[in-house]
Amino acid sequence: MTAPQAESLRIRPRSPGRRHAWRDQAPVVAVVALGGGAGAAARYAAALGWPAGAGGFPWATFWVNAAGCAVIGVLMVVVTEIRSAHRLVRPFLGTGVLGGFTTFSTYAVDVQQLVEHGRIGTALAYLAATPLAALTAVWLAATATRRARGRRQP
Repeated sequence: MTAPQAESLRIRPRSPGRRHAWRDQAPVVAVVALGGGAGAAARYAAALGWPAGAGGFPWATFWVNAAGCAVIGVLMVVVTEIRSAHRLVRPFLGTGVLGGFTTFSTYAVDVQQLVEHGRIGTALAYLAATPLAALTAVWLAATATRRARGRRQP
């Protein structure tokens, strides 16, 4: 193993383009943060409204993930195939709102808690059913949106 070349360790001055890149990305970061907060708040409200009992199947998280993925399917078809949208719509709705609404981290914690409560069968069912439902929802929603679009065209 050799030591790195001194040239590669030299601190390079910032290029003028870096400043412009941040200025261009700042609105995207802002709308993702705002949308993520809104989506997470909606998910939290769903969990409060439909709490899972200790060791019970976490239906709220399951349906939030499936519904969020269905909306992502519709959104992506609309903004990529049907009409052009403002450059901040996709980051706000897709990454922000729907990214904050859907929750695969809570899904993982739910599986862990089911195992800790000795509900191995329920944990395995939930472990398999959630990604299956999410993928099916996004596929069905995208397909339905494409078909609905095709029917409206002359």
